[in-house]
Amino acid sequence: MTDKETERVPEARLDPRYSDETAAAIPWPDAEALLAAAELFWISTVRPDGRPHVTPLPAVWAHGALHFCTGPDERKAKNLAHNPNVVLTTGTNIWDKGYDLVVEGEAVRVSDDGRLRELAAAWQTKYGDFWRFEVREGYFHHGPGHAVVYAVAPHTVFGFGKGEPFSQTRWRFV
Repeated sequence: MTDKETERVPEARLDPRYSDETAAAIPWPDAEALLAAAELFWISTVRPDGRPHVTPLPAVWAHGALHFCTGPDERKAKNLAHNPNVVLTTGTNIWDKGYDLVVEGEAVRVSDDGRLRELAAAWQTKYGDFWRFEVREGYFHHGPGHAVVYAVAPHTVFGFGKGEPFSQTRWRFV
């Protein structure tokens, strides 16, 4: 990625319809830090027949994008072959505490071995040795299987502050 791609800083807009009067939009670097620290994401894809598919997965924030991996024969990979648009969500399952984030974007395959090695190191640093990948021929390899890696640079991100004050922030990337 170029420096321009990694320096995409959107304007934060608080939606007053869904935010307390005392709420303020959090700055994008704070939202980025939450994405980088989150351990579990829920990915939503669309099956070829139009039905939704949602599943949890780990992801790594790097170069201005969320990165995830999946086996090439898994449902989400098959869905992405037909429609690359995805939503990744993270946060807490408590209604009045924490901060939830919803990332909308397009999943783009990462196949450059150099970039994959960097991402493999990030996975291992974040998640430990269980997530140690070897990189060969454009794939992550782990045991007998291999995985495709995708990057999702956000088009739009929504942030939901839960508790006092409640808030809804939108960051749009153009």
